[in-house]
Amino acid sequence: MPQTKPNLQTAQTVPDQSLTIGTHVLNSRLILGTGLFDSFETMQAAIDASGTNCVTIAIRRERLNDSDTRNILDFIDHQKITLLPNTAGSYDATTAVRYARMGRAILENLENPGHNWVKLEVLGDTRTLLPDPFELLKATETLASEGFEVLCYSNDDPVVARRLKDAGATAVMPAGSPIGSGLGLVNQNAHRLIIADLKRNDPDYPVILDAGVGTASDATIAMEIGFDAVLLNSAVAHAQSPITMSSAMKFSVIAGKLAADAGRMVKSPYGAASTPEIGVISDHKPS
Repeated sequence: MPQTKPNLQTAQTVPDQSLTIGTHVLNSRLILGTGLFDSFETMQAAIDASGTNCVTIAIRRERLNDSDTRNILDFIDHQKITLLPNTAGSYDATTAVRYARMGRAILENLENPGHNWVKLEVLGDTRTLLPDPFELLKATETLASEGFEVLCYSNDDPVVARRLKDAGATAVMPAGSPIGSGLGLVNQNAHRLIIADLKRNDPDYPVILDAGVGTASDATIAMEIGFDAVLLNSAVAHAQSPITMSSAMKFSVIAGKLAADAGRMVKSPYGAASTPEIGVISDHKPS
């Protein structure tokens, strides 16, 4: 009886990285922040090196003009790069909603495709910069009712994540660790629970890691455990070479997605020979 040959797929050098978030389709699963860079030129080069087509703009905090009165938006090709307004610096729902509306107005004037969405941050305190889940939920409900596509920066709490999705969030973005800490993913068990729960009946629902990434391996781990994308800023802007780190982040996200799609081997507490012993002469006797 003839044997059927396995269906071998040719590996792609750079696989399709497209991701749908609401009505937006991104061609990269890396989203980059635009703050903290020492110059607009460095920011621009880092964006190019990252391969992203989506960057965040903090409406309240962003240094829209530098000391030479140059505007940050002149260094971002907003015909190719989708801008994601960010309500960073908000500590209550009312303020966050006001900044979201401001961001929409700015992007409508630019005719940027990101004008109807927002990265929603409502912080609980200035020390940890972790979200206030109660105010965050209120702001999500308000903005979703106004037609915004809301991407929520959230705690790593599965119950909070579920409540945000039920309130109309287009995507939930749990923190890996506090903003700017560089500690990586400190609670992977909670992250796995969030991903599994939000995707249980909706496998295409976007769950994005936001905050805490310190280096490329953190981004790879995030993709390997099931996040759909990684949003970061400090890890690139504070690197000794931001442009090089931005390139590293690009490939780390691709590698992590590939590994997740491939499926890792099963872990075992024992060793397993990678070379078959059949037909091999050996004096070794197993203990």
